[in-house]
Amino acid sequence: MKKWMSRPVISWAMYDWGNSAFATTVVAAFFPIFYKKYWSAGLEATESTFYLGTTMSIAALLFAMVAPFLGSIGDIKGWQKRGLVAFALFGACCCGLFFFIPQGQWQGALLVYGLSWLGFTGGNLFYDSLLVSVTDSKHYNVVSGLGYGLGYLGGGLLVVVNAMMVTQPAMFGLESPAEGVRWAFLSVGVWWLVFTIPLIIYVREVKATPNGQDALSGVREVLKTLSKVRENKAIFIFLIAYFFYIDGVHTIYKMAVDFALSIGMESSDLIKAIVLVQFVGFPATIAMSYLAHKIGTRKGIFLGLFVYCLVCSVGAFIQTPTHFFILATALGLVQGGVQALSRSLFGQMIPHEHAAEYYGFYNMFGKFSAVLGPFLVGLTSLMFHSPRLSLLAILVLFIIGMVLLAKVPLEKEHS
Repeated sequence: MKKWMSRPVISWAMYDWGNSAFATTVVAAFFPIFYKKYWSAGLEATESTFYLGTTMSIAALLFAMVAPFLGSIGDIKGWQKRGLVAFALFGACCCGLFFFIPQGQWQGALLVYGLSWLGFTGGNLFYDSLLVSVTDSKHYNVVSGLGYGLGYLGGGLLVVVNAMMVTQPAMFGLESPAEGVRWAFLSVGVWWLVFTIPLIIYVREVKATPNGQDALSGVREVLKTLSKVRENKAIFIFLIAYFFYIDGVHTIYKMAVDFALSIGMESSDLIKAIVLVQFVGFPATIAMSYLAHKIGTRKGIFLGLFVYCLVCSVGAFIQTPTHFFILATALGLVQGGVQALSRSLFGQMIPHEHAAEYYGFYNMFGKFSAVLGPFLVGLTSLMFHSPRLSLLAILVLFIIGMVLLAKVPLEKEHS
């Protein structure tokens, strides 16, 4: 218990508590709604969906191109914490910029959204790599799960407050729901930065590697690591599998609200569903991590992906808010677990002294996949005028990912 409930572990996990507010309040809840009904009012629903999906694809592509190099610099310089803080500060400041974007300026809103997402994902690259600094491989599952679990709880608590700011603005001295949304975005930046402080104080970085101290050394290390990744069959196949299935996970998370709005659901029901996912996800992620500790990490991932396949298959035919709540609950049961166990399994496979660099590739594959998913949803919706068909298209990504994951040659089933 002491090994995985230490002060560094809790401090590391509290960063997830803080930055998950961006994932809940901004990505999952209010940006899609505010973008649809305030910033892009007047655009056709399919057109605004296409622009949103394209923006996310471009941001993902830009980050994927630089992720390994960022990780390499973090390893060479021993700058994992500094990299995390720099990206967190940038992302949090971008959240504050939403406050100043006037109605109808959908281009500016999408630009700031893409930049804030880069801050979020950049911070997560270094955050993931610090997992190997705060605990040993035996406890990766439960510690990784603790981070995601606290992320659900922290993000859930703030999104409840933010929802009250929007639905009952007078309680907070605000004049309108629109003003409540703007202040909600600002509160995310503050929340994110405050809960970064414990990590800064108590988490130690992996020592800098002695291979060089300049940018050229970083390029050489990335090329060397890329060669090692290609030669290591287990890591290579896992990353390809991860590319496909995490694409489906991220796409559903990012586009769920837009999908629901496009088929005529009310904003109030969507906010309730998002809050439900957060508070289901907190205990479910930790429980799924403990289950994987018993049955094996890969089997735990398979369990979660099977649920995703069911959600995609059934979700295309939902008709009522009750249906949406049921599917949201199912996602809450496995969403955090799939991500936590994927991070844990990869951590068990890589050399710890190059953790940031390897996690750079891990994030690169994850973000390159995010180029395909949102664009696929937007393009399918635009071509066939049916958001439901775009949801069925995502099912293929999960199936490919599961088939490849089954082929990963692990020495033993990690638990």
